[in-house]
Amino acid sequence: MAKVPVVDRPREKLARAGAAALGDNELVALVLGSGTRSRGALQVAHDVIAGADGVEGLLRIGLDELCRVPGVGQARAARLMAAVELGRRTLFGDRDERPQMLTTRDLVAYLLPRYGGFSVERFGVMLLDQKQRVIRSEILSSGTIEGSVSSPRDMFRVAILAQASFVVAFHNHPSGDPRPSVTDRLMTRRLHSAGELVGITLMDHIILGGKEFYSFKAEGVE
Repeated sequence: MAKVPVVDRPREKLARAGAAALGDNELVALVLGSGTRSRGALQVAHDVIAGADGVEGLLRIGLDELCRVPGVGQARAARLMAAVELGRRTLFGDRDERPQMLTTRDLVAYLLPRYGGFSVERFGVMLLDQKQRVIRSEILSSGTIEGSVSSPRDMFRVAILAQASFVVAFHNHPSGDPRPSVTDRLMTRRLHSAGELVGITLMDHIILGGKEFYSFKAEGVE
């Protein structure tokens, strides 16, 4: 940071102009705290963002990947991951804990900040009461980057125990592309049939990408 004029260093710039005035690499540099003897914090921050394929990729990058960036290490990697997770939580921390889910937009606004953008595929369920208010949501299975495995039995066992009237299945695509695979379509049909059998309505199956989503209900697919 020695070559950067004091007034333009991230900490001083933030104090002068506010956090919104900082670039992505400056914000990451502040979280990292410092660089190394040979490479300043801004240089290390630039490499972190490049390694994540952009600042949005910080949602998906893992601890081991961050540690492989020269100048990061375990402590700085942990600090950065904690900052990213804290930012994620600010998107929904003060909202009503039992909102009513009446539209696809409602579902996505609830699910995307909580469960989108992870580096492995995770399959979960949102449980709703008779008025379509959220009882709770939870992850049922978590896999590798290639996918996760869950079954209708797992999902509806949880729904029956919670006395849910509606369920919404959801999972994320680590690639950021929410378009459904053949397996996703088959799973949706199985979940729909199982719901009819036990008397609990599958309201939707939502696939979460980076910023985008796919709704089977919105597409008219069952």
